[in-house]
Amino acid sequence: MTLVNDAAPPVRSTGRKFRAFTAKHLDELTARAGLGPDERLATRAVATVLPFRTNAYVIDELIDWSAAPDDPIYRLVFPMADMLPAEDVAHLSDLLRREAPKAEIDAAAHAVRMKLNPHPAGQMELNIPSFGDGKLPGLQHKYDETVLYFPKQGQTCHAYCTYCFRWAQFVGEPDLKMAGDDSQQLRDYLVAHPEVTSVLFTGGDAMIMGEPVLRRYVEPLLDLEQLESIRIGTKSLAYWPQKFVTDPDADEMLRLFEQVVESGKNLAFMAHFTHPRELEPLVVTEAVRRIRDTGAVIRTQAPLIRTINDDPAVWNGMWRTQTRMGMVPYYMFVERDTGPQDYFAVPLGRAYEIFRDAYKQVSGLSRTVRGPSMSATPGKVCVDGVLDLAGQKVFALHFIQCRDADLVGKPFFAKYDPDAVWLDDLQPAFGDRFPWQV
Repeated sequence: MTLVNDAAPPVRSTGRKFRAFTAKHLDELTARAGLGPDERLATRAVATVLPFRTNAYVIDELIDWSAAPDDPIYRLVFPMADMLPAEDVAHLSDLLRREAPKAEIDAAAHAVRMKLNPHPAGQMELNIPSFGDGKLPGLQHKYDETVLYFPKQGQTCHAYCTYCFRWAQFVGEPDLKMAGDDSQQLRDYLVAHPEVTSVLFTGGDAMIMGEPVLRRYVEPLLDLEQLESIRIGTKSLAYWPQKFVTDPDADEMLRLFEQVVESGKNLAFMAHFTHPRELEPLVVTEAVRRIRDTGAVIRTQAPLIRTINDDPAVWNGMWRTQTRMGMVPYYMFVERDTGPQDYFAVPLGRAYEIFRDAYKQVSGLSRTVRGPSMSATPGKVCVDGVLDLAGQKVFALHFIQCRDADLVGKPFFAKYDPDAVWLDDLQPAFGDRFPWQV
């Protein structure tokens, strides 16, 4: 193992303290993007419904302000007026314009949120198991071998993505939030479920936590022989790579990673990169090197997002760069059926074309990536292609993961629909129901 306290080479953005920007900064920042007063008001209206948070690193190093508001990184983090129905934006704008009471604005924003499917794929109803005296807060168990855990202290991010399917975690409504803070309860649940071989810490972003807090959740799991891997879902490498280079606890965090690997477990760092520009700063290269030197494996994933990365060249470039940096391309996701899906969604037929056109241009080392994949209620459904079969034009699909494990890997078919953006838009091609509906 490389000593994590080795002096790092000079990189841009080192030594800077984290500075967050929230909705109170929106008017100033959107003016910088060239928006007029009415457009800035509409942006603020959207931000009463969907969360906004970014930081100085994203603003200073990732956004091309000369191209804003059309710059893809700008659109990745800033609310846009057409992310919500025009009538809702107009109503909320009117409330803000006349300085309505906060309670009235909050009630109007809540009403809009409830129309946006804040918890897709049965997250609250189907995935949270009962344990002991009741439901286990902050834990999801959808597939036999994998448990997701949402640490209470990890329920924010260094910056929020406008497409994020976890947006409901960040809007300040307790009933919409998933969070747990009992590491012993997590351990007890795993012991009671020996079929679980992998734990994924998610949120929010688990890497928003400092090393002592993350250690409280991770260390009790290291002697569980049933666990083969510990995963950490994070956007930190894209939005705050200083976390692993110059933050005060960077070395201690990397020592914790080493400890996980030395315990005999695979530490999988599930990094979200949505656009190639997020890979360009030198500090990202250094952060990746330091994480990999601990023995952790960095796997990369992102959703396919209209106006941001819906271009095969973007994905081809990302996968090749990630492979060159020693990371493993893992997933291209379909934008989930929640939040501003109508703004970001790419039709499934087009999603497959983008994936295929990018995939055919990379070497076998990058063909570890899977997609386009929908994380739907019955499981992770991969679009394998569009073909003519028995006189019909159909989508060929299969389950990468499924609540019913017997369906994993078995192909099934749906009628081709050029407008379909999600599993629920599809109809069975042969018969009157899909396999999981039997």
